[in-house]
Amino acid sequence: MEKGGILRRGVFWAAGIFLLLGLRTTAQAQEEKGAGSWREGAGVAALLDPGIQPEEESVSEPEETAESENGFGSENGEESESETGSESGADEEDEAGGLVMADVTDVLNVREEPDSEAKLAGYLYADCGGTVLERRDGWTKLVSGELEGWAKDDFLLFGEAAQEAAKNEGRTIARTTTGALRIRKEPSSEAGVYDLLEEGAEYEVVDDSQLEFSEGKTVPEGWVAVDYGGKTGYVSADYVEVEFLVDYGETVSQVQQRQEEAQQAQEAAERAKQAAEAQKAQAMAAADDVLLAALIQCEAGDEPYEGQVAVGAVVMNRVKSGAYPDTIRDVIFASGQFTPAGSGQLSRVVASGTVKSSCLQAAREAIGGVSPVGSATHFRRAGSREGIVIGNHVFW
Repeated sequence: MEKGGILRRGVFWAAGIFLLLGLRTTAQAQEEKGAGSWREGAGVAALLDPGIQPEEESVSEPEETAESENGFGSENGEESESETGSESGADEEDEAGGLVMADVTDVLNVREEPDSEAKLAGYLYADCGGTVLERRDGWTKLVSGELEGWAKDDFLLFGEAAQEAAKNEGRTIARTTTGALRIRKEPSSEAGVYDLLEEGAEYEVVDDSQLEFSEGKTVPEGWVAVDYGGKTGYVSADYVEVEFLVDYGETVSQVQQRQEEAQQAQEAAERAKQAAEAQKAQAMAAADDVLLAALIQCEAGDEPYEGQVAVGAVVMNRVKSGAYPDTIRDVIFASGQFTPAGSGQLSRVVASGTVKSSCLQAAREAIGGVSPVGSATHFRRAGSREGIVIGNHVFW
């Protein structure tokens, strides 16, 4: 009998061990499968709407203390200690696949490992968000755009707090899925058209609450209201994809690239400025007749010869007026007077040496006192006011 009892107990122990091994294997398989789906993520819109989240179990873990890791190039380089866990994250639980938002006023360091001394992977800025990949010992591994790494829980928002922050800081955009899409002034196929949109164009969506507040109406079914240069435009819902977005963080390499591009743009702008100043200096040094001829060419190069002389006469009448500077050069370059002078077009014509002979002759006649428009000191496109009309200009 004793041998039989031992045998029965041995069978029960073996069965229990096999059962535990089977449960452990199943749990590992579910965990591995879940990790893959977490990395793909459900999208911010899905995270804000639990009804469309992936079906995943979350396993609660005890709350733990953590070092705070906040800042960007701090002066002393020290990490402060936090005796409590993240107040913003509620309980530290397995929220893989869930939404996470930065809870900082400037920049949060994201590291390659869950360690304050680990190499920097990049930065999360205020209002940036991402997807939780893993949580461990007061750190969260997340993905935000191209950035993937670990950040301190003390400076992150999870759960309902993250969802609320995303709703406040994110934006909903409509992206066109076809070319030549009409953006209309009203939600009707008979309404006027603001413009034709190219495929892939993105505009921020105006939601019902915003539209009702500003215009006292809602968007009818089948249409999407978008902000079009401060005006409300409407596009057919059949030809746009609507997506909720939050800002992403940046990797270290992305930051470096952005800074390099900004530096290159600044240097290019400086070179262009220097070139423009050199051209202007050359124009300022040009003889009066060449300078006036260049202005005539810019303003009336295709006008009849009489119209060219008339433009030159306007400049000379100003020189004589007393209400304007008393030199040809100063009249032409007076602020806000002649568009070609302010835009650099005049300087380019002078620098190119391509002043038309008719314009040069007209300038010399005007300097000599010829004026087909009397004492007129202004001109513009004809049809806008009364005056002496020559060609396409009216003088007064």
